[in-house]
Amino acid sequence: MSYLKKTAITLCSSLAATVSFAFLVSLACQPREADEDKTIETPGTTAPIATVQLENAFPALRFSNLVEFTHAGDGTNRLFVIEQEGRIRVFENNSAVKTAGTFLDIASKVASGGEMGLLGLAFHPDFKQNGYFFVNYTKNNPRETVIARYKATAGSNQVDPATEAILFKFEQPYTNHNGGKIAFGPDGFLYIAAGDGGSGGDPQNNGQNLKTMLGKMLRIDVNKTDKGNYGIPADNPFVGNANAFPEIYAYGLRNPWRFSFDKQTGQLWAGDVGQNTLEEIDIIKKGGNYGWRLKEGQECFNPKNDCNQGQLIEPIHQYPRSEGVSVTGGVVYRGNRLTDLQGKYLYADFGSGKVWAISFDGDKKTGNQLITSDGGPVSAFGEDANQEVYLLDHSNGTIRRFVAK
Repeated sequence: MSYLKKTAITLCSSLAATVSFAFLVSLACQPREADEDKTIETPGTTAPIATVQLENAFPALRFSNLVEFTHAGDGTNRLFVIEQEGRIRVFENNSAVKTAGTFLDIASKVASGGEMGLLGLAFHPDFKQNGYFFVNYTKNNPRETVIARYKATAGSNQVDPATEAILFKFEQPYTNHNGGKIAFGPDGFLYIAAGDGGSGGDPQNNGQNLKTMLGKMLRIDVNKTDKGNYGIPADNPFVGNANAFPEIYAYGLRNPWRFSFDKQTGQLWAGDVGQNTLEEIDIIKKGGNYGWRLKEGQECFNPKNDCNQGQLIEPIHQYPRSEGVSVTGGVVYRGNRLTDLQGKYLYADFGSGKVWAISFDGDKKTGNQLITSDGGPVSAFGEDANQEVYLLDHSNGTIRRFVAK
């Protein structure tokens, strides 16, 4: 048995006993016998970053099953986090803060557990004027992903759940691979990450099927109403194509757990959780096909040979099971506190606790540095209004940040 497979089995066995977030252990921990001796790129390509360390950013606060961190962009100095069960919590961006309020509680309608739950939050670019924000959650009976809008009252720290307006829903055939992240791009449109629908190996081939929203990056215009509570951007790549949903921006994704926009360049980065061999980081482009289930990372998956006929976009980076089992997409650091992280893409592995920084030139990787092996189960990265970066610990409910040593 190869070192790669031994490491993966040991890591996955440990995770199965201690980790509640099921995408780590349900399907990610099944190495293929045929691939066990394949040499795969490892991420440690340049010298580690030894000038920063992690600290608890808000020592008095503890949350339940954190999956998202963001701010409203309204000048109020508030921060917002999602508890997977169905709550959005709010608190001041002050390390001495003692308590957090409940901004929205929709736990009664959210189906949570494993990979399901309240998974995404995005504030309208004009939130300060209109009070609109958007969420992504899963429900049962039937099992669906719901994209909905809520309205906050100016200055209020509590939102009435009755303000919900549903934009659209789509079926979830299984309980895993829901994606869940939503965010507004620099173009003002709302982007929505959708996993392939779950099970193992994408049995319905949703990633390559343009007549489903599963396995896609979607893009909609929340300021239009031609489809009810939203519209379709005129330059979406499949507008006018009878064989594709017009909401689709890019496709061929397995479980794009977290994504973000580079605040300086507008580039869209996503971490896509692998099947059983490789984790990948992608730069998402309009109309791009990222290969799943034809390939996993840079390797053929189904079929096992001759899967890429020149139309598939390769990840900017991949790493094998010897380094981790579930990638958490991060952010390009554009803050001012940490010079050695400036302009690098930060990401983590939920299983191994490793956190890395990718250096890049355009869409080409120029280096990859380990920052720490003690990140813990990082479920998401987030940014405050000053573009400083925070890491969420899913298991103990803390929020951490990098500081200079």
